[in-house]
Amino acid sequence: MKKLLLALLVLAATISNASAQVEIGLKISPSITSLRAESTSANSFSSDGSQLGFGGGLVVDYFFGENYAFSTGLLLTGKGGTIAYNDVTNNVPLVVKQKFTTQYLELPLTVKLFTNEIAPATRLYFQVGGSLNVPIGTRIGGEKFYKDPATGTENKASDYVYFFDADALAAIGAEYQLGKSTKVFGGISYHRGLVNIDHYFVSKRSFKDVTIKNSSVALDLGIKF
Repeated sequence: MKKLLLALLVLAATISNASAQVEIGLKISPSITSLRAESTSANSFSSDGSQLGFGGGLVVDYFFGENYAFSTGLLLTGKGGTIAYNDVTNNVPLVVKQKFTTQYLELPLTVKLFTNEIAPATRLYFQVGGSLNVPIGTRIGGEKFYKDPATGTENKASDYVYFFDADALAAIGAEYQLGKSTKVFGGISYHRGLVNIDHYFVSKRSFKDVTIKNSSVALDLGIKF
């Protein structure tokens, strides 16, 4: 019991000390996004183009060492891209193209590793981890509703996208100290979707082995206070 109480006291002291080393800021992230699509040769799903996305929101860095921080936040992020696949209507083969645009509410769960100063008031950082993402709005071809050209059935665009996504995340950048507590930063991050977001083709159309995943490369620009 004494060991447990001692461990709890040490943990409380660590959290208390860490709470004094929290940096909160805002960032914006223009990006290039795409969808990685694949399936069996029967439908031949494939990526057919990328698009510009935009994101931004709150960033929070919890430092547990001079050069180490747990980095999280709450971000609104745009993702998507164009996919192409083979289908049949009235016994006539056709190639269908769909341009998806989805807004995600994103919770990053990452670790940031900082170098010592490489120039006055300037440090490099490396960020690795992932994020948990929930879609809050989807459009196909810019519309909230989409009519399947093969079946003639109209559905909400959001019905095509799974209700949850997760990314692996890797980033590199630099941070510059402007004042006592103000820092600006800039970097490049890569987000690779881990979850198959298809929520229509397999379950509603009975296509075989369809996989659609998000990918994006972002320019991260921000300020911490």
